[in-house]
Amino acid sequence: EVQLQASGGGLVQAGGSLRLSCAASGFIFDDYSIAWYRQAPGKEREGILCISSREGITDYSDSVKGRFAISSDSSKNTVYLQMNSLTGEDTAVYYCGAEDDYCSRYPGYWGHGTQVTVSS
Repeated sequence: EVQLQASGGGLVQAGGSLRLSCAASGFIFDDYSIAWYRQAPGKEREGILCISSREGITDYSDSVKGRFAISSDSSKNTVYLQMNSLTGEDTAVYYCGAEDDYCSRYPGYWGHGTQVTVSS
């Protein structure tokens, strides 16, 4: 059974940083792409960054370029999202999703979200 567990969210002041983790299980980690998404209140879910062994890193959002970075640790079956220079616009529920092989804006598997709140 594919399972994704996102963690690391919380309350942070504007300008601060957070690192989110997505722990994966139930599949061969290197055979899947894993991406981060977020959904702000009243908005649609949007893709942020995706990482896969086949494609490397795929950007989905211009708004986080230069501030967010995605990485993975195969030894821990975990993908990270490092978020720097946070603003109120980054307040959202953050999700990780997995898809077999290539990155997708609509992955087949989702984890529960973790709330990130940026205070001004």
